[in-house]
Amino acid sequence: MTNTTDFSFSSLPLRDDLREGLVSLGFDKATPVQMQSLPHSLTGRDIVAQAQTGSGKTLAFALTLLNNLDSSLTKPSALVLCPTRELAEQVAEQIRTVAKNIANTKVLLLCGGVPVPPQISSLAHGANVIVGTPGRVVDHIMKGRLILSSVHHFVLDEADRMLDMGFEDELKVINRALPRAKQTLLFSATFPPSVESIVASVVTDAERITVNKTESFSHIRQRVYRVDEAQRLPTLCAVLTDQQPSSAIVFCITKKETQQVASELNAAGFSVVALHGDLEQRERTEMLAQFTAGSALTLVATDVAARGLDIEDVPLVINYRLSDDADTHIHRIGRTGRAGKKGMAISLMSDDEEIRAARIEEQLQIVLEKSGGQALRFHANRIVQPDMACISVAGGKKDKLRPGDLLGALTQDAKIPVEDIGKIKITSTHSYLAIKARSVKRALGLFRDGKIKGKRFRARKLNALQSY
Repeated sequence: MTNTTDFSFSSLPLRDDLREGLVSLGFDKATPVQMQSLPHSLTGRDIVAQAQTGSGKTLAFALTLLNNLDSSLTKPSALVLCPTRELAEQVAEQIRTVAKNIANTKVLLLCGGVPVPPQISSLAHGANVIVGTPGRVVDHIMKGRLILSSVHHFVLDEADRMLDMGFEDELKVINRALPRAKQTLLFSATFPPSVESIVASVVTDAERITVNKTESFSHIRQRVYRVDEAQRLPTLCAVLTDQQPSSAIVFCITKKETQQVASELNAAGFSVVALHGDLEQRERTEMLAQFTAGSALTLVATDVAARGLDIEDVPLVINYRLSDDADTHIHRIGRTGRAGKKGMAISLMSDDEEIRAARIEEQLQIVLEKSGGQALRFHANRIVQPDMACISVAGGKKDKLRPGDLLGALTQDAKIPVEDIGKIKITSTHSYLAIKARSVKRALGLFRDGKIKGKRFRARKLNALQSY
């Protein structure tokens, strides 16, 4: 194992433009997974790593595949597979950011839920790095549009969730289309037998890395409230008004319960959105846009739907029910306390869930702080309401829209103070703007009456309270 007491990126054999980019981006302290993997992966060694979302693995494999990249070539030299479109989008964006000093680097996103023709056009123009979901990547391979014979780096991100989502056959097709001589980097939060079978099929002599789970979550305070089943939902409402978080994620086990809990929270007056497998891609995108914009402060989600989401600065995670799998619990609480911040994870536990708590305590080698939920009281006047709204604009990257275009129009044409404008997210077909509530009318007026880059774009305010 690499000595992690004094590790800096400057000690690695990185190309100068990558090292300069890391400095400009403020990456000065490596995470445990980066410390343990990079000294091996940069020499060309295959890596099999067990690490949670938020551990810094994206940067670890991004540096590896970019370090020897020849951006003058038009055939893909790297393929990164992710289980969900949201994760793939985030991974592609981070790779682009890290590669900003490498001229002409082309990172192409190939995901389902979006039109195929633009992807076909992009493939025809060539790309250096392909980031995609298994289903869409296989579709392009089978149609002869994506040739992987030049791939030198193959990354499987969140391998366990790919198998949970039924992508095993697609992974076999992709693996057959790849050359034998390549570097493989496989990351997974858990390693059940199904993942081990994938490992055996794609690597033969890999460096095995496991990030110490106890070390990773020592900055997250965990608390358990004992509840009777009838008091589970009222206790959840009480927790939210007791903690008054600026944002929170509530984890449920089933899609049905996720929708029910979100609807009940909505009826109680909370600003809430839901995320589960029955939603269409457009609905998923809008739900996440509202949560990241701060116009909905509570996200209720299933484990599979939330896997791979890179949502920054969530101060509170609530387990509506304890998971029967300790690794899933670890993944859930890893959503809070990111980037070195403190976090809080609260679980609601009935008597039937005691054995689940015992498994978690055994795996994390801790004693969970437990108390009775009956001491908590719901106070409607303590519900935190958002001061931001989320506006959806029917125009995106395909319309050549950039964040600067929207920011300039809002501040100069609509005269909206820059401090009233929050995050701007641009997808292929839509843009999502976080706007202070007091400036929403002016923003909508801009899109109704004005033009951006000589074109009118339809816009509407997304309303979390009308999502059910």
